[in-house]
Amino acid sequence: MSTAATPSGGAPDEGAPGGGVYEWYRRGLDLLASGDPAAAATLLARAADAEPGSRSVLEALARAQYDAGRYREAIESFSALTAVNPTDDYAQFGLGLAASRAGELDLAAEHLALAVAMRPDLGHYTRALRGVRARRAAGPGPA
Repeated sequence: MSTAATPSGGAPDEGAPGGGVYEWYRRGLDLLASGDPAAAATLLARAADAEPGSRSVLEALARAQYDAGRYREAIESFSALTAVNPTDDYAQFGLGLAASRAGELDLAAEHLALAVAMRPDLGHYTRALRGVRARRAAGPGPA
C-alpha cells in the first residue's frame, strides 16, 4: 500500500492516497469527467485541505460536490471562491445553482443575478436566473 507524506513534510498519513496534491487534483478531475463525482469530491477535499489557497482545487471540489448532490457543501465551497474573488462569474453561477438545488431561492437569485450582470452574454446564466425567479414567484409547493 502506498502512503504519502503529510503536506508539512511530516510522517506519512496512512489514509492518504498516493502522490501529491497535483496528482490528487488530476485524478479528481478524471473521476469527475468519468461520472464519479462522489469519489472526485473525496479526493479533491483531500487536495483542498492540503492546499487551501488553490482556487483550481476549490473550484473542482465545488463542482464535484454539486454533481454528487452535496449542495450544502457546494454552497460552502463556491462561497469561499466568491469571498476571495467576488468578480468570479463562474463561482457566482455555481453558488446560485447550488443554492437553488438546496432550496435557498433568495440566495440563488442573488448570486445568479450577479453572474448574469457580469456575463450577460451567457444564455445558461440567464436561463438559470429566470428559472429561480419563476420558482420563487410561484411560492412554496404543496406540503
